[in-house]
Amino acid sequence: MATTQEKTTPTCCINNSSKPSATEPVKDWKVSGSDPSLDPVRKRDSVTTLIRPVESLPDPPPPPNTISSTKGIPMMVRAQTSHPLDPLSAAEISVAVATVRAAGATPEVRDSMRFVEVVRVEPDKQVVALADAYFFPPFQPSLIPRTKGGPIIPTKLPPRRARLVVYNKRSNETSIWVVELSEVHAATRGGHHRGKVISSKVVPDVQPPMDAVEYAECEAVVKDFPPFREAMKKRGIEDMDLVMVDPWLVPCWDYFKLMFGYHSDADAPSRRLAKPLIFCRTESDCPIENGYARPVEGIHVLVDMQNMVVIEFEDRKLVHLPPADPLRNYTAGETRGGVDRSDIKPLQIVQPEGPSFRVNGHFVEWQKWNFRIGFTPREGLIIYSVAYVDGSRGRRPVAHRLSFVEMVVPYGDPNDPHYRKNAFDAGEDGLGKNAHSLKKGCDCLGYIKYFDAHFTNFAGGVDTIENCVCLHEEDHGILWKHQDWRTGLAEVRRSRRLSVSFICTVANYEYAFFWHFYQDGKIEAEVKLTGILSLGALQPGEVRKYGTIIAPGLYAPVHQHFFVARMDMAVDCKPGEAHNQVVEMNVKVEEPGKNNVHNNAFYAEEELLKSELQAMRGCNPLTARHWIIRNTRTVNRTGQLTGYKLVPGSNCLPLAGSEAKFLRRAAFLKHNLWVTPYAHDEMYPGGEFPNQNPRVGEGLATWVKQNRSLEETDIVLWYVFGVTHIPRLEDWPVMPVDRIGFMLMPHGFFNCSPAVDVPPNESDLDLKDTVIAEKPVQNGLLAKL
Repeated sequence: MATTQEKTTPTCCINNSSKPSATEPVKDWKVSGSDPSLDPVRKRDSVTTLIRPVESLPDPPPPPNTISSTKGIPMMVRAQTSHPLDPLSAAEISVAVATVRAAGATPEVRDSMRFVEVVRVEPDKQVVALADAYFFPPFQPSLIPRTKGGPIIPTKLPPRRARLVVYNKRSNETSIWVVELSEVHAATRGGHHRGKVISSKVVPDVQPPMDAVEYAECEAVVKDFPPFREAMKKRGIEDMDLVMVDPWLVPCWDYFKLMFGYHSDADAPSRRLAKPLIFCRTESDCPIENGYARPVEGIHVLVDMQNMVVIEFEDRKLVHLPPADPLRNYTAGETRGGVDRSDIKPLQIVQPEGPSFRVNGHFVEWQKWNFRIGFTPREGLIIYSVAYVDGSRGRRPVAHRLSFVEMVVPYGDPNDPHYRKNAFDAGEDGLGKNAHSLKKGCDCLGYIKYFDAHFTNFAGGVDTIENCVCLHEEDHGILWKHQDWRTGLAEVRRSRRLSVSFICTVANYEYAFFWHFYQDGKIEAEVKLTGILSLGALQPGEVRKYGTIIAPGLYAPVHQHFFVARMDMAVDCKPGEAHNQVVEMNVKVEEPGKNNVHNNAFYAEEELLKSELQAMRGCNPLTARHWIIRNTRTVNRTGQLTGYKLVPGSNCLPLAGSEAKFLRRAAFLKHNLWVTPYAHDEMYPGGEFPNQNPRVGEGLATWVKQNRSLEETDIVLWYVFGVTHIPRLEDWPVMPVDRIGFMLMPHGFFNCSPAVDVPPNESDLDLKDTVIAEKPVQNGLLAKL
């Protein structure tokens, strides 16, 4: 991901021919929300207002090695090149790939290397503390434990390391490499100076995630396969440019049925396979023709992805293509008869003094919050080192690492091909790899800070997704309000939140992932679902109860979307401290009797989750169930332990039998909450390689069998949340956004509301002065009194 100093982005939605100078920090920002239809004079004035330079923010004071610009956003000079938590740069990826390629034993081995993933090795928490204490913001020496002789300040940090997942296309083997990168290596472009191989190992019996290159090759191979072309000709399609081939990975039980006719836990995937779904566009002049509106059924195709050959093909049943639906497209001028709305007036988000946040590289400060932004090809956005600056109590940690580590989409139709649609979109594809460049569409409004993301491609080159992560502020309605009915005087504050997000497309669906930070200490995780339904074709007169008829000949199967958030918590814990525990809270109704003579009594009852097996929990809205992560050694002014609570939103569990095949590798879906002590190698709930994985319960369900103690430790929460989607006609042709998520809220963490010091808006102050001067008493009840 590009840093503040490295990245330059043009103004979004505004044409500005003049280039800012290299020294102007404002060039790193985008302003979105202006209306390009405004007249030239008004447009020029609007642009001038929106990008007006910002004065240096007086509070908080700049940390060491900081300079403030008088133009644009206040900028801070970095102490060293890369923080241990920063994503790998494009140069570091190139060096890591070159190092591993050079280590290949023979030219054949080197030529057959395919690079699935190159990421930074997660540093030890003590290394992060050292970096934050002396080398990078927040420059907090108190993070390092005190010693008798005083702190020993090192002159440099340990070298960064890269971790590479490499697939050998010739041998069908997957290996993991660790490469050490020094400052000189990281700064070298083109990979001329190599790093140092620390370790390498072959991981047996696994298949790594598929790559976009493989998907494209698979589509080409299927389209060129003569029996497939003949089958499409029977369905009236001879133009292969209209055909869409979406490679779906083969579930483990399908694999053994295909290869051996039986299923065996002892066996493992020895072939890299895909079983595509086929769709066909309609010939039209529409710039984006919705091909998912015409599913092709009855054709069975199995592709060997290692050798890129069709190994099985059968035209099992001639199912004619559904007729072209006149409501299938969604581009401007193509919807609902070709007439778009004409009564929408411009809505502009204007921040005349610029944003309230500051960015140094990947370090973000906003409204007493500070954290770091990371990104990986698999998880996408990661939030590191989340902390709140709480007055005299200083910087108080809340979490070390927050991310979405997996998602599963099982379908509820038992018919072929829908029964095998249960994608692991993170583990099989990669949420980050499928992220959008927001240059292709302004998904946010206002002042925006974008971050680029760098990945390796299959051949070992570096691909960059520009404007991949969006950082911006949003107005969020009322923060708090009270009116004194005796005097008629009121105090009200508007809420503002900081949003960090990215959006990805996985085949037909879009997923937008957000972390919202609020002025009252809350953190919200939100997923927005949109995109196009995965449809099936119906024969004339056919009806299926496992879905909704969307259009003539088309139906949308019922399905679920599950997401897993992994939260490495650190409530009031410095790096290296393990002073957290988890308490479950349930509301109980008091039994009738002397303590409840009016039958109205209820209370909150807490239970300490002492071990991993005890901490496998489900949501229960009937008891307002939630969970509190407490610090066992820090108290608030009432003597209660400080904490943050996880508050569930709407949720569900898998609507499948206990023996459902997809649950063999998705056993983590059986509970909404799992709690484990931190372990550096426990990152993904279904294991690192869920693709074609035949091993039952690998990952989270196996780790918790150790039943480790949770009474006082370094806590990791795994929260599983989902939505059951029964499609509607209103979800077609493109689904309006559906939202799902949860909240982390302070619970005894502060001594009072942290939002009480938010000042009123200037317009509110002016209005209040006018009202008090002109109409001191407005309340009729007060006049009677």
